[in-house]
Amino acid sequence: MIAVELLLPSSVLSAILFSGTVLRGGGIILHHFEYRDGEMYCEDVRLAEIAQRFGTPCYVYSAATLTRHFEAFDTPFSDLHHLTCFSVKACSNIAILRLFANRGGGFDVVSGGELFRVLKAGGDPAKVVYSGVGKTEAEIAYALQSGILMFNVESAAELTAIERVAEREKKTARVSLRVNPEVDPHTHPYIATGLKEAKFGIDVERSLELYVRAKGMERIEPVGVDCHIGSQLTQTAPFVEALVRLTELIGALRQHGLKISWLDLGGGLGITYRDERPPLPKEYAQEILAAVRSLDVSLILEPGRVIVGNAAVLLTRALYVKDTDEKRFLIIDAAMNDCIRPSLYGAYHEILPVREADPKSETSAVDVVGPICESGDFLAKNRPLPPIAAGELIATMSAGAYCASMASNYNSRPRAPEVLVSGKDAHLIRERESWDDLVARERVPDFLTSA
Repeated sequence: MIAVELLLPSSVLSAILFSGTVLRGGGIILHHFEYRDGEMYCEDVRLAEIAQRFGTPCYVYSAATLTRHFEAFDTPFSDLHHLTCFSVKACSNIAILRLFANRGGGFDVVSGGELFRVLKAGGDPAKVVYSGVGKTEAEIAYALQSGILMFNVESAAELTAIERVAEREKKTARVSLRVNPEVDPHTHPYIATGLKEAKFGIDVERSLELYVRAKGMERIEPVGVDCHIGSQLTQTAPFVEALVRLTELIGALRQHGLKISWLDLGGGLGITYRDERPPLPKEYAQEILAAVRSLDVSLILEPGRVIVGNAAVLLTRALYVKDTDEKRFLIIDAAMNDCIRPSLYGAYHEILPVREADPKSETSAVDVVGPICESGDFLAKNRPLPPIAAGELIATMSAGAYCASMASNYNSRPRAPEVLVSGKDAHLIRERESWDDLVARERVPDFLTSA
C-alpha cells in the first residue's frame, strides 16, 4: 500500500484527513463509511442491516477508523517520550476506551465518573491525567487511591483541596497547573478555553507564585505544566504561540528549583466537518516537536475529536415530510437529545441518504428536524438535499465526538444504542434504553400514594 502523502498534495490531504472521504486503489483508507452498489456501508456491514438489527436512531462506529486515527495522531510523536491521552469527554463508551487502551493510550478525564469508565475499560491509571475546574474531594480521593499520573489543577482553591485530601489519604499528589497563555484559538467562543475570561485554568502571569506555593506543600509534587487553549482548532499558529509562553514559564519554574518533567499541551486539533482545513497530525507534530525538543520534558497530548469525530455516524430514519408555504421539513427519529451540536453551537454535520441518491436528482433546501418540542431541535437548516421519502434511512456524518457523550433524555426519549463495527461484524456496545429505564431510579413518596 503506497503512502498517502505520495498520492496527494498536503493542501488536499488537509481537507480530507479525518473527513468523510475514502481513499482506495493504492491509498490509505482514511474513513470507513462509503457507498457500495448504491448503499452506504460501515466497513463491510450495510447500514441498512444495522438499522434492521438495532433500530434507529443508532450511533455506528468504525473500529478500523478509530484505530487508524489513533495511530495517525500518535505515531508522529514516536521519537519523543510522550503519552497520547484520549479525551474521554469526546466519546466515553468503555468499548471504545478499551480499543485505545489496547493501543497503549492514556486518558484525560474530567470527572470521577470518567475515571471509573477508564478503569472499567482496562485503562492504566498511571496514564491518566485529571482535568476540570470542579473536582470534589470524593473525586480527588478516588483519583489518589487509583494511582493516576497527575492532576491538572485549575485554581488555587483546588490546589488547597488536593493538599487536604492527599494528607487525609496519606498520598502524594502529582500536579500540573493548567495555565492560560491568553492565546486566541480562533474557534467558537463556547469551546475557547485558554483566555483570561474563561472559567478554566490560571493566568500564566500569576501561575509562578502558585507553583512556588505548591513546591512548599508536603503532600504536593509539582511535576508539569498544562495548557489547553480550545477545541476544533484549524491552525497550528495558536499552539505554537502558546508554546512560546509555556517555554518561558518552564524556564522560570526551573530557576525557582521546580523539577518540571511533563508538558501537557491538551487537545483541540480540529477535523473537517464541512470546508475546514485543519493541519495534518504529522504537520501539527512537526510544529510541536520543533518547539519542545530543547525543553527536556515528556509530552502529554489530549486528542479527542480528531480521533473519534469522523469515525461514527448517527443512523436515523425519516418519519415525515412536511411542506409549508415557507419551507420543507424532513422530520426524523433522531433529535437534539441525540446530537446537540447543531442546536448548541450551530455546528454543521453532513447529512447523506443511506441509499445513494441519483446524481441527476435535483436538490431542495430542507430543515432536518427531530420530534422534540423545541424550535431549536434541528440537525440542519436550509440544507440542500436530494428527495428523501418517509421511511428512508439517513446518516448524520461526523457523529463520533460529543454526540453520544452529550446525549440526554429530554422529552423522556430513551438514549440510542451504540454499535461498533469491525470488518464484517457489528457489535452492540450500548443497549437502547427502554421506557422502564427512564423511571428506574425515580420514586413516589408514600404521602402521594396513601388514601
